[in-house]
Amino acid sequence: MIADIKKNVEQKMSKSLEALKVDFGKVRTGRAHVGILDHVMVDYYGSATAVNQVANVTLTDARTIGVQPYEKNMIGPIEKAIRDSDLGLNPSTNGDIIRVPMPMLTEERRRDLIKVVRNEAESAKVAIRNIRRDANEHLKKLLKDKEVGEDDERRAQDDVQKATDRFVVEVDKALQAKEADLMAV
Repeated sequence: MIADIKKNVEQKMSKSLEALKVDFGKVRTGRAHVGILDHVMVDYYGSATAVNQVANVTLTDARTIGVQPYEKNMIGPIEKAIRDSDLGLNPSTNGDIIRVPMPMLTEERRRDLIKVVRNEAESAKVAIRNIRRDANEHLKKLLKDKEVGEDDERRAQDDVQKATDRFVVEVDKALQAKEADLMAV
């Protein structure tokens, strides 16, 4: 019973950390990476589809993403979807390849992006703490129902707290790495 709760806590906390890393991947740095276009949706025969589902997305160099649609008639809609996204990118078509150059970030824009990633990191910490709270409430219910002893419940709460502390440190490490990445010129 207690082992299941601990395992559940570990899984949920690691999912929160992974979600944070995915969110960090969407925050743009000066360098190009293909994950930036993951959430850009294009109209594909009437349904919203991710760009990476209708085109091959690759890096042509450190500052340019190449998008090669599987169908030639998708060049215009993909280019429009990238331009209309909130990423501030300006794609250009060169034959059957769409080139997406990554513009240089200004100091002010970097500071704004750092505020965004700090907010996302704080949200991840709150999610981790909520998981801890739910697990502790579940443990207290087990104790109240006399399914576990006080010592076992106390040890399990300590283990949940240790997991919480470990994942909060991981969030802080990820935040520091992303801030350093954003401030790198």
